[in-house]
Amino acid sequence: MGRNVAIVGAGYVGVPLAQVFAEAGNDVLLVDVSEERVARINRGDSYIEDVPSGALGALVEAGNLSATTDYDRLREVEAILIALPTPLSRQREPDLSIVMNAVEEISTKLQRGQIVVLESTTYPGTTRDELRPVLERGSGLEVGKDFFLAFSPERVDPGREDWTTKTTPKVIGGLDEASTAKAAELYRTAIDTVIEVSSPEAAEMTKLLENIFRSVNIALVNELAQLCDRMGLDVWEIIDAAATKPFGFMKFSPGPGLGGHCIPIDPFYLTWKAREFNFYTEFIELAGKINENMPYFCRGKIMRALNSQCKPIRDSKILVLGVAYKKDISDMRESPALKLIQLLRQQGGLVSYHDPFVAELPEFALESVELVPEDYDCVAVVSDHSQIDYADVVARAKLVVDFRNATEAQAPREGKVWKL
Repeated sequence: MGRNVAIVGAGYVGVPLAQVFAEAGNDVLLVDVSEERVARINRGDSYIEDVPSGALGALVEAGNLSATTDYDRLREVEAILIALPTPLSRQREPDLSIVMNAVEEISTKLQRGQIVVLESTTYPGTTRDELRPVLERGSGLEVGKDFFLAFSPERVDPGREDWTTKTTPKVIGGLDEASTAKAAELYRTAIDTVIEVSSPEAAEMTKLLENIFRSVNIALVNELAQLCDRMGLDVWEIIDAAATKPFGFMKFSPGPGLGGHCIPIDPFYLTWKAREFNFYTEFIELAGKINENMPYFCRGKIMRALNSQCKPIRDSKILVLGVAYKKDISDMRESPALKLIQLLRQQGGLVSYHDPFVAELPEFALESVELVPEDYDCVAVVSDHSQIDYADVVARAKLVVDFRNATEAQAPREGKVWKL
């Protein structure tokens, strides 16, 4: 028997989650403050690449999925899942304002027997110390007795097809045993594997560990890439050789910096929280410094490549090839390409970009141009989209600086192709 489920937040997490719950036979209501998003969902027009419009439209037409801006509709459902952004402030501290504003709204609509689950990545203690008092005060209800509260971190990797929202195991931790059991029962109607942990704090820390693990290991290979650059070694060859070891090594690749909503941001949630306990996460913070420095290192690499041809960055025509934070998607969240473009412009570079997935960059008043490599003094490969013919780029360009090893299959061309 299907459930009535509301998902607050119709973005990269909320829409795929809504699709999975609706396809499992649940009635799903997406709640979002954007009237444009709501209108597009209700006519079956998807703006999330992982959710095809055909699939979304079929669910809307069948009556299993709809969207609204009206928080009052939350009174009608059995479960409320919160999938809203948790960005950092300018001071690199957690900003829970988007989530907490929504929780204030939810608290005045909360009904007996409902379950609330936070999916937004945050620091340990958020569900218990931030959400619980607001929900109880606004509703007059008591968690564990009148309603249920849990944390279940999202594990969305945009563009991935081998592991999806449905097939990726789901970790759940409730404020009490009843909350954990209720949340697990709900998610098992739509998700293949559900893993229960002892508390929301354990689930919150699990999510941070996952992303910190990636951040630290990427920082390690980014630092190694900078050392190999000085030593005249090919870091890509070394990583591939190390990856032949069948045990004790996991392959991570260097790049122009971290992108996406999770890995560049989540570690700072833990470093901030750790200070409350007089603990300093030096290892995690060092990884953050190394990764944040990569666009600066990449600018320096472009500068040296241009200098080798007796050209400065100033007034050189530079084509940034790929601006999304990773290959084959349009997601621009925290993309290192944005910082690199800014740095190149600051030194007087005449920057254009080509990206088949990103039509425009309004913050730079730029639109994606046609791929004509020979028109530029330098082509910098920042995102290695699969549909680009890199052999053609290398053949036609005057100079290529490749930060993704996209030109690996091309024959070495002395002085023309520079790699990270």
